[in-house]
Amino acid sequence: MSQQTLSYHLQQVLKGERRFETAPQAVSRMILGESVEKILHAGKSTYEFGFFRQGRRHIVGWYDEINDFVNFVKDAAEGGSAKDMAFALVGEPGNGKTFFVDYICGRYRQFLARPENRRYTFEFAHLADLGGYGNIATAQSQTFEDPMILGMNLFPDKESAAEYLAKAGFGDAQVEAILNNYRPLGACTEYIWNSIRAHCDGDIEKMLEFVFVVPLPMAESLGTVTGKYSARDKITSSAVDLLGEESLTRMLNITDTDNPYKLDLRRGALARVGGGGIHFSDEIFRNKKDLVQIYLQVIQNRTIEADGFKWPIDVLIICTSNNDVYNAFVSDREESPVRDRCRICFVSHNTDYRLQAELTTYAIGTEIRKTTLQGRAMHADPNLNYAASVGATLTRLPRSDKLTPVEMMKLVAGEIAGEKSAGVLIEVIEALNTQVDASRRWGQKGLSHRDLGKALQVLGSMPQSHEGECLFAKDVFKALERIILDYVAEATDRQKYLDDLKIALQLYREKIKTDIFNAFRDDPNAIRKDVMLYVNMVIGMDAKNLGPDKVWLGYMDPQTKKIVPIKIDERFIKSVEERMGRNNQEQRDAFRTHIRKIYGQKIPTDPNYDFMDELELVKAVTDVRLESEVAGAGSLVGALSNRANEENLKLYNRMTRVMFEKLGYCPTCAQKTIEYFCSQQDKS
Repeated sequence: MSQQTLSYHLQQVLKGERRFETAPQAVSRMILGESVEKILHAGKSTYEFGFFRQGRRHIVGWYDEINDFVNFVKDAAEGGSAKDMAFALVGEPGNGKTFFVDYICGRYRQFLARPENRRYTFEFAHLADLGGYGNIATAQSQTFEDPMILGMNLFPDKESAAEYLAKAGFGDAQVEAILNNYRPLGACTEYIWNSIRAHCDGDIEKMLEFVFVVPLPMAESLGTVTGKYSARDKITSSAVDLLGEESLTRMLNITDTDNPYKLDLRRGALARVGGGGIHFSDEIFRNKKDLVQIYLQVIQNRTIEADGFKWPIDVLIICTSNNDVYNAFVSDREESPVRDRCRICFVSHNTDYRLQAELTTYAIGTEIRKTTLQGRAMHADPNLNYAASVGATLTRLPRSDKLTPVEMMKLVAGEIAGEKSAGVLIEVIEALNTQVDASRRWGQKGLSHRDLGKALQVLGSMPQSHEGECLFAKDVFKALERIILDYVAEATDRQKYLDDLKIALQLYREKIKTDIFNAFRDDPNAIRKDVMLYVNMVIGMDAKNLGPDKVWLGYMDPQTKKIVPIKIDERFIKSVEERMGRNNQEQRDAFRTHIRKIYGQKIPTDPNYDFMDELELVKAVTDVRLESEVAGAGSLVGALSNRANEENLKLYNRMTRVMFEKLGYCPTCAQKTIEYFCSQQDKS
């Protein structure tokens, strides 16, 4: 039996070697076939889909949006209302909407490239035997219809088709499942099939000799399987771009002017994805009205209509739109039917600074080594990613009476923010998301990922970056300020973003203060160890087996699982707490209870948790150690600033060497970081 016959294809489907499923069913199977885990993010439980986290450049964050999309596709796959709708991503420019759709389309092509997932279509051959087609020898289904669609339309009635499938070996349940995805043939394939029926006097075996099953082409550049249509201006856009038009070549060969095959549907974007593909409509609401009306028809009925002919298609439609265009579109009540046929998903900017670090890595670029104008290697300050990520993230967080910007930033990232709980953050988010104007909702304002990319371009173009052969972290704040002044139009937003940069600078300063002390101690983890020492002392203060010498013998290190003794230094504990403003016993006890609570929550599930996100505690421990070991930060600043003294010069050289060898700095950013530490700028 030839592998191109319909009978062979039916047998392969029966064996499970080939599949017959709709586009939503395939996409749903593709996504849910990977890991699905329940997680906690920003204080709320959600699901993490492993499908979206694969590859070098994968989707970062997007928890709510991904959950909405997956459930939309799943509903469409199960025959719910979503099968007659499009999924529309609406949000500010530069927040990853197009990247998200491109990622899905790319993975879908890879998914269908596997032999077990490969899609097939059919074509009619020997058209010369029918007459009336001139030099046209073969005609492939213009919408890439699945061979099973032909199998369900072999006869004028469904009952005969069901009997034929049953004779091929399909059970009753299988036949019913296949017929659940029934749709009629497209106009041209129906016309040709009826011509074949008349030519063969209804003999189904002879009719099938005209049918050849072929793999569906998956060329990205041809727009098959996954295709994109970007909105154009009113002059250059045309319905032809979506629906196709009459083919002059076909009209010269076809004798019957009523033959729908005279229309070349593949001239349009929709037919090329009609056989179980994904159609991506970029900026759908920016199209002129007649194209939007075409989308209304396609979304609602899943058919291509041209010159009175109809072609049913199987397609998953994903759209994008910017907030301003969407709001303008919604204000025109005449267009409401189109919006009602879309499942609107409002996309916010990423507000998790830890996740932003991954996105910033994309913006910085790691594939190609950066060089100066002279061709020498360009170093990146180890704090560059942190500075850029915090600077961009803070601009996306709204002002609130309930949370400070830093508290909000920490809670979104799942960190501890003093006494403030994630419940407060949820209240703030839910209150904002009740706004009718989507542009005022959570995460809708702020510097975009594209703006961050521009800032890094500005940083890379600075003369000092090329002269020092280093992208110095503090300079990224100047670059971000330049982008804010140049690209943010509203004065209130502009001022708010500039204020956010000041907060980010203070956080950056505290971070380098930790690095400076680690360099002084010649230990990259010095502060981390001291922070954990304070935590462990607080845990052991009330231990029953605490001896008179204040040595806790029963402490088990959660990382090594070994019992190690710890001496409780109450003077150190008190000094740290006084640095945080806990000057009376009641305040100290409250903070210690807070630390014990976090320890009980975090350590059992994450033994490597190090409390370094407790910024207030880290700052206090750093200050206490500086005070005890170098007579305070002022003395260290004096020693590093005045290098005329031989001892001071030795200290400076040793610290720069440690920063270079152990902390990832280069001579340029090590020197500039020390100079910034010694200055009085941006102190909180």
